[in-house]
Amino acid sequence: MSITRKQAENIASVLSEGLPYIQKFNNKIIVVKYGGAAMTEMSLKENFTRDIALMRLVGMKPVIVHGGGPQIGKELEKAGVESEFINGLRVTTKPTMNIVKKILGTQINSEIVKLIKQYGGNALSFNHNKYQIIKASKKIDETGQDLGLVGKVDKIKTSELKKSINKGFIPVIAPIGKSITNNYLNINADVVAGEIAHSLKAEKLILLTDVKGIQDSENNLISKISLPKGQKLLKEHFVKGGMTPKLTAALEAKKRGVKSCHIIDGRVPHAVLLEVLTEEGVGTMIS
Repeated sequence: MSITRKQAENIASVLSEGLPYIQKFNNKIIVVKYGGAAMTEMSLKENFTRDIALMRLVGMKPVIVHGGGPQIGKELEKAGVESEFINGLRVTTKPTMNIVKKILGTQINSEIVKLIKQYGGNALSFNHNKYQIIKASKKIDETGQDLGLVGKVDKIKTSELKKSINKGFIPVIAPIGKSITNNYLNINADVVAGEIAHSLKAEKLILLTDVKGIQDSENNLISKISLPKGQKLLKEHFVKGGMTPKLTAALEAKKRGVKSCHIIDGRVPHAVLLEVLTEEGVGTMIS
């Protein structure tokens, strides 16, 4: 690929300006929840996986937790199974769980690992078949509604995760837990990312979404939210649907010691790099 002198100068300038952030996050764990449009549009997929490989190569320690809601939804539709959500969580029957394992745990997980490797990163799959690290139990919705085979995280078994990170791998984690009775449970990926960030004492938690971030009543981006303000927004049901588990996960992680938590627009090319290597970022920060 040939570029003009001006383009080369711009690239050099960006790399130079990013140096303080590369130094700041050197050897630091950054947990990224990968989902939404960034997982379905090929150009965004390639940008994301290349950027993650780059982060590892310059000394950061990215850990990926991925979703797969749209892909699961499509597969369920093909199978004639209707999708139902309660407070942003997918109601999961046994047939649904089989599809979740196939799409989330096998197909998507393998594709992300393959793409990161393609760009020179050393990725390692953590799914329901290999390195089962999520101990879980059945989750009951706060209104008492049965969500089926939906889980909540009881414990993250970090020993294999830490070993892989220390050996230079990029863990790629499917959010499927296993209960004490050996049942597989579907767990919201934002929640799993928050739990992993806390368990690994991560420097940063970044949650990708398909909107600008958290927005006010006039759809303007709220670039920064304090812990008390975020809790108030949840209590007053200001955020709804898929944003509810995102904000909940970010607030919990922040409360439990993760230094900075961000909900960012995954539709923006190189969104994760912009969040890590610039002052402005591209979403909402929980401060």
